[in-house]
Amino acid sequence: MGVAINKPLDIGLADIFQQIDINVENSKVSQQFVFHGGPVQQERGFILHSPLGKWQSSLHVTDEIAITTSQDVLNSIAQGNEPQQSIIALGYAGWGAGQLEKEILDNSWLHCPASSELLFDTPFDLQWKSAVASIGIDVAQLSSTVGHA
Repeated sequence: MGVAINKPLDIGLADIFQQIDINVENSKVSQQFVFHGGPVQQERGFILHSPLGKWQSSLHVTDEIAITTSQDVLNSIAQGNEPQQSIIALGYAGWGAGQLEKEILDNSWLHCPASSELLFDTPFDLQWKSAVASIGIDVAQLSSTVGHA
């Protein structure tokens, strides 16, 4: 599975909190985007965040980044507590057995190591350029024609 973080939705985090009856005391919430995480279970929320913390349902992505699906992290964000950095997405993308591996072998995807700086400190509309630059690719040199070198 994967969670996309490059397409903001027309609703903000404050709207989500209002829908699920979470009282907001953190003024930054009204400025936070919510992203379209993918076409599967679009009613389900995923929170990428740093620091890791101790939430009810978290998976560590790296030593600095986790993804959490439990409401306790949302309550903490609404109060202005940990985690200090977060990205919220609704839905996810899924692949069948071996499908993603085949797509990577077919050069359909570029991938790079996850980093807190890329996720949380880079504006979302520049993240893809920063991601490919981190693996030594100049986006100006990319072509829509695929193949193997």
